[in-house]
Amino acid sequence: MNKKLNLPGIAALSIAILFGMLMASACRSSVPGASDKKSKRTPDYVFTYAENQTSDYPTTQAARYFAGLVNEKTEGRIEIRVYPAAELGDEVSTMEQMKYGGIDFARGSLSSLADYSPESVVLQMPYLYKNADHMWRVLDGEIGGDIMESFQGSGLKALAWFDAGVRNFYTIDKPISCLEDMRGLEIRVQDSSLAKDMIKALGATPVPMVYEDVGDALQTHTVDGAENNWSSYEAMKHDAYARYYSLDEHMRIPELLIMSEVTWGKLSTEDQDIILKCAVEAGNYERKLWKMREDSSRQKCIKSGTVEIALSDREKQRFRTEMNELYEKYCGDYMDIIDKIASAASLA
Repeated sequence: MNKKLNLPGIAALSIAILFGMLMASACRSSVPGASDKKSKRTPDYVFTYAENQTSDYPTTQAARYFAGLVNEKTEGRIEIRVYPAAELGDEVSTMEQMKYGGIDFARGSLSSLADYSPESVVLQMPYLYKNADHMWRVLDGEIGGDIMESFQGSGLKALAWFDAGVRNFYTIDKPISCLEDMRGLEIRVQDSSLAKDMIKALGATPVPMVYEDVGDALQTHTVDGAENNWSSYEAMKHDAYARYYSLDEHMRIPELLIMSEVTWGKLSTEDQDIILKCAVEAGNYERKLWKMREDSSRQKCIKSGTVEIALSDREKQRFRTEMNELYEKYCGDYMDIIDKIASAASLA
């Protein structure tokens, strides 16, 4: 037996469902950022940031932190896109592109930036600092500020200091525990005159090479060893080929968050001020990340088989003595700054 349809009831149910759908839609629309793409501001500027380290590296994390801060403080007017793992080229070519505004931001070692500020060589000298506290006292003070200003007119704008730890030697077959162990070794270095001269002064042969090629060179024994900090040593898996890590602490070369002067000139005074403040905050953030990463990298490498070799203070002084001619060669016009740096050691 067929039942009669209750049309008024169906109509009422349909109206109730439709009303519910409209209310749900209205509620979603009232939630900030709820799937409404038009509500997101289109940036006035989209800038590039070049980083040659891996995505999880402290400097890369700090780059993203910086980009996020700038985007937030400018209310979306400025977007900075970070490209890690040398996607935009190696460090040297990156600096060249920045001079003409081809790349907007980057993180660079002072070793790669020496041509843009001759005065900055002072902060790169081997065995210059007593310890990390000594270095930061110098960089955060008048000397560090003057060095940053010295980049003016070079095409690059220095924004903030980044930590890069302390550089040590690591070798494949022959551990370095004294000055004599350096004799005859072929050591990879950055392509800078100072780095090459340092290796020569210690009795070894420098082999200039871009950072990205070091792993292959160690694996194929093209070089006997290299030099870098714990974090880079572990991040690039150099510990798999060169297991002897000698704590001579020859260099504490800081790094800089830099910006193209072409890009800097595009911005208003207000945005320039925001960029500077965000850069300093990102620098402080990077220092904390660096310390944690450095400790973690050291422990991981030692657990995997790295042999850590601690040099005595007496032996370190022997290495330092071999640098006397280099100080005269590179810092002849800046020995007053060297003296000020040495004086700061007593306060560290």
